[in-house]
Amino acid sequence: MSEILLDIGGMTCAACAARIEKKLNRLDGVTAQVNYATEKAKVSFDAPVTVAELVATVEATGYTAREPAPPVPEAVERTPDDGRTRLIGSALLTLPVLILSMVPAAQFTYWQWAALTLATPVVTWGAWPFHRAAFLNLRHAAATMDTLISVGVVASYTWSLWALFLGGAGESGMTMSMSWDATGSHLYLEVGAALTTFLLAGRYFEHRAKRKAGVALRALAELGAKEATLLDGSTVPIDRLAVGDLFVVRPGEKVATDGTVTEGGSAVDNSAVTGESVPVEVGPGDTVIGATVNAGGRIVVRATRVGADTQLAQLSRMVADAQSGKAPVQRLADRVAAVFVPVVLVLAVATLGFWWGSGNGLTGAFTAAVAVLIIACPCALGLATPTALLVGTGRGAQLGILIRGPEILESTRRVDTVLLDKTGTVTTGQMTVTSVTGHPDTLRYAGAVEHAAEHPIARAIAAEAGKRAAARVSDVPATQEAFLDPVTDFQSLPGLGAIGTVDGHRVLVGRAALLRDHGIPTDADGILVAWDNAVQGTITVEDRVKDTSARAVADLRALGLTPVLLTGDARATAEKVAAEVGIDTVIAEVLPAGKVAEVRRLQAAGKVVAMVGDGVNDAAALAQADLGIAMGTGTDAAIAAADLTLVRGDLRVAGDALRLSRSTLRTIKGNLFWAFSYNLVALPMAVAGLVTPVVAAAAMALSSVLVVSNSLRLFRFTPRA
Repeated sequence: MSEILLDIGGMTCAACAARIEKKLNRLDGVTAQVNYATEKAKVSFDAPVTVAELVATVEATGYTAREPAPPVPEAVERTPDDGRTRLIGSALLTLPVLILSMVPAAQFTYWQWAALTLATPVVTWGAWPFHRAAFLNLRHAAATMDTLISVGVVASYTWSLWALFLGGAGESGMTMSMSWDATGSHLYLEVGAALTTFLLAGRYFEHRAKRKAGVALRALAELGAKEATLLDGSTVPIDRLAVGDLFVVRPGEKVATDGTVTEGGSAVDNSAVTGESVPVEVGPGDTVIGATVNAGGRIVVRATRVGADTQLAQLSRMVADAQSGKAPVQRLADRVAAVFVPVVLVLAVATLGFWWGSGNGLTGAFTAAVAVLIIACPCALGLATPTALLVGTGRGAQLGILIRGPEILESTRRVDTVLLDKTGTVTTGQMTVTSVTGHPDTLRYAGAVEHAAEHPIARAIAAEAGKRAAARVSDVPATQEAFLDPVTDFQSLPGLGAIGTVDGHRVLVGRAALLRDHGIPTDADGILVAWDNAVQGTITVEDRVKDTSARAVADLRALGLTPVLLTGDARATAEKVAAEVGIDTVIAEVLPAGKVAEVRRLQAAGKVVAMVGDGVNDAAALAQADLGIAMGTGTDAAIAAADLTLVRGDLRVAGDALRLSRSTLRTIKGNLFWAFSYNLVALPMAVAGLVTPVVAAAAMALSSVLVVSNSLRLFRFTPRA
């Protein structure tokens, strides 16, 4: 199944998004989510559906669609804003119309014709975006928020024309006064003009707020370097850099792309990508991330990932995907918005009939009906969820927290148990060999086999073996790979160890269970090395607990979670680490399948489980858990299986991730409560004739701005890590 993001143009409310989503989902093999706030459609589809068909379907619905271009920096994105021009022009013309219509002292002879002259450009040119959208929707037998606005403006203006030319309101001496209820006016020029101006203002400020909410994604696009300096001194654009190229990073320059340091040493500032404030020391063999800043000496880097494969590109994709999705709480709002506009049209007609039939006159009935049309526009309802999600995921990206999708927010609220992998999560994962006993070739053979594996213990054994082999050769730098024996028939058994053939010997490296499974009886502890059907030696490897792990565990407890250490290591080692960081429950000596079984056991007991891990052996458990949290310093398999990714690899950020997710969910629910409450209160008031169309327009525009402004408060989220 293929997946794509489409930029959608022409949407003006949640009802528009619901219509497009419904049309796309009618195509065979297509699953679509359309987000009004981000103006994007996230579409999954099977062959033979093509992107061209998806675009054609959207266009047939009355909107535009295209594949999104790469996000551009905010400074580049500032283009002339037609909405701003319309708003300023309409406001300048509307102000004197309001004064003339509502202040009797300002009403000179035939003032009404001056008001008509000023109001006409506003209700035609100023309101053109609403009229155009309403016409396009009418062609497709649909109604949206623009339909309500256009009908309200046209009705107000048409009534005024009738009154001026045929009803006697154009005669000399005609006066009007300000009224806050729905009765008493003879002309509605100020209604059409003020309605247009208020709604243009609301849409303009809503647009600005949405742009501010998306600033994190634009900032990510701006982070990357534009060019790289190759080792030979030449400079090439970043898109021409290839895997394997050697490039130089001088002090103060950005690292061009993800790579491995081959020469030199420096301190690298990772704050822009990972949120980590303290520069990290790097040297030969260490990895660096593209877009980070070299804060120290000159280094030479070999490119390992370029273009769309870099961590920055993946970060941007994950943020964009998350912002384009929908939280489960948004489904109700979407269903309401889809039927809301037709219901409001019927309600407006019913209001007109009721007031007119009750003997209140056509003027009062008309005023109440127009107020109903305007005040009921479901903008706030459509913006409630996506704007909060946009800001929450954007703030997370700034802090090195990637939220894979909006549905994850619900999981973070319900989690009560968190399982923590040990190696690389609670501990540094930087193992060192402390002792080797037994046959002289124990470390040599073990290093050859483990060099093909990726577990931190395997890397430590391979590094020590290579270093000792290199040290025996004079005048040769202590690089590992050149001095390790070749291995064939390699096989990795996650949770047990590895097997390979070295110098004609079938070598087994790992736990006692691995050896017993291959017919070598033993009860010894530690990392065992066997060949020729016998245990030949033992290797001891130690890891160090991260300085921040104890505080991280305390923070998780403060959030109401029960931490559990879940590891494949020996029980004695696991219990020592657990005691050091303050964890009471330890589950040790479990294989990857055992980790999954433990997650299922806790879920069967009624627990809502989060799993934090970083290795291939954690991937299945991360996928099984109700909430999977991957350390960004871990393997791609673990990150792919997780719901949240902590780019920095600091366990303390897990608590921040949960807090931010819960804050985002609270904001969404608060927005929805306000949006529903607004309509529940405002609509009956309009039906009862308690508000004028002008007040209705101001209230509707204000409700949208308030919802977006409430979402923007998430940018003030302060991490504890």
